[in-house]
Amino acid sequence: MRPFARLTVAQNVKVGAYVRAQGEQEADALTAQAISQLGLEYCATRLASALTTKELRLMELARALAGQPELLLLDETLAGLGQGEVDEVVREIHRLSQAGMTIVIIEHTMQAMVQLVDEFVVLDHGEVLVTGKPHEITRDRRVIEAYLGKKWSAANA
Repeated sequence: MRPFARLTVAQNVKVGAYVRAQGEQEADALTAQAISQLGLEYCATRLASALTTKELRLMELARALAGQPELLLLDETLAGLGQGEVDEVVREIHRLSQAGMTIVIIEHTMQAMVQLVDEFVVLDHGEVLVTGKPHEITRDRRVIEAYLGKKWSAANA
């Protein structure tokens, strides 16, 4: 995470809005829209340094959305979150996907990704190991060996 710790949530998100905005008014509108989209109104005036890890993840997601990207790239968005927090952030990402946003995720939290993604590209040491639908990937011997392990295999057999 790379928040501007001494700025508020709204100010952090506004930085992202300037990717698209032509002026202050448009930046303010894009900021408000992104904050609302992720339900961060309650903490918009708080400093980023006072946020929880989950709030920081959502703030960074709002900052990216404020720039109105055509393609959203997410890298380890779920890192450092507890299971309940993971579920909340996954719900937000899923909602964005359902609204038509194209999202590419780099993530190691396989259980969350199985619920979220349409298609996997699994890499192992920089090489494509396998591609496919979640139900195919989670049964692939190479993926189980490289990432999921015997516990996953036994629990999902």
